[in-house]
Amino acid sequence: MRDRSCLRLPLPLVLVAAAALVACNRGDNEYKPPPPPSVHVSQPLKRSVTEYFELTGNTAAINSVDIEARVQGFLETIDYHDGSPVKAGTQLFSIQSNTYVAQRDQAQAMLASSQAAQVGRQQEYDRQLNLMKQQVTTQTNVDAAKAQLDQANANILNSQASLQLAEINLGYTKVLAPFDGIVTKHLVDVGALVGVSGPTQLATIVQVDPIYVYFNVSEPQVLAIKQQLAKQGKSMRDVDLPSVPVEIGLQSEEGYPHKGHLDYAAPQVDAATGTLQVRGVLDNQNRALLPGFFARVRVPVGHLDNAVLVRNDALGTNQQGNYLLMLGKDNVVEQRQVKTGQRDGQLRVIEEGLEPADWVVTEGVQRAIPGATVAPEQVAMDAGLTLAPQPATPPVTPQTTPAPAKATSP
Repeated sequence: MRDRSCLRLPLPLVLVAAAALVACNRGDNEYKPPPPPSVHVSQPLKRSVTEYFELTGNTAAINSVDIEARVQGFLETIDYHDGSPVKAGTQLFSIQSNTYVAQRDQAQAMLASSQAAQVGRQQEYDRQLNLMKQQVTTQTNVDAAKAQLDQANANILNSQASLQLAEINLGYTKVLAPFDGIVTKHLVDVGALVGVSGPTQLATIVQVDPIYVYFNVSEPQVLAIKQQLAKQGKSMRDVDLPSVPVEIGLQSEEGYPHKGHLDYAAPQVDAATGTLQVRGVLDNQNRALLPGFFARVRVPVGHLDNAVLVRNDALGTNQQGNYLLMLGKDNVVEQRQVKTGQRDGQLRVIEEGLEPADWVVTEGVQRAIPGATVAPEQVAMDAGLTLAPQPATPPVTPQTTPAPAKATSP
């Protein structure tokens, strides 16, 4: 049998080992606070910013005209492809013309007859004048010859007018495009009788280059524009509308890629809606814009030389409005309510509540709890951002007096 006496330890040694084990376990269970969360902090940017009104509107064709048959007859040809672009003067339809050719020829014959009769009347009148000088005829005969000559001259004018009308009606048998544009599908087929009881619509032609955008400015915005102009010592009539740029973007587009200028503002505010209608015109050579599109519209209305900006994703929202998380004394996070302005790309203008020397939490916002201590890392506010381009010249505030509108086809 194995001797167990060698496994026995002295009692004092056992007590020392037990005390050491208890002390070790007490150290492992002691609470150690976690390190402060790491966040990025940045000072606001100061830069020039163009102030805009951001509105909504709709695009509209600069010209849209119904193509109609103005004379009666059978439709003989359709000379375009549905939906194709055409130039001004291009023949679109032809209407049966033999009737109108005959009417023109008849009018020409009547004119020739009137001219021949006028020659005879002129000769008779001249003969009567010579006889009067020889005292062979009477004044009554001279007057009668003069009346017949006048009647012959009037018949010529009447025949010329009839011929002109006949040529006009003959011209209506060739239906031409009144301006450059795109023609819709034809509404009447070849062989149909048109123009029987009045003009018959054959198609519609739409001009989309350039193109209009219509939008409404609210009454408070109109008053704000007037106030800004008053500060500059100007009034509405001092601004030329075509000098005011307008930019639009579609629902599927980022930003405002389509550029143009204003060309009309209504002379009065609509009392029913409290808005003023404004129109811009834009180049549309590639037909990227179609009439009827919903559009986001941006119009410059002012300029800030030293605007204070922060990243838009650094802003939070509560019941009081927008706020920023700030780095306070001893790296303690503070929440501060601010008044925001317009967006400038990925930045936002801060109108009140922020100083250029403040440090704003820009990344790690979820870990920055007001009242808690953080480990800040200083970075630039615009790090990794794509900033909006700055205009070369300050924008001009639009006027609300109407500019001369471009003439449209009847």
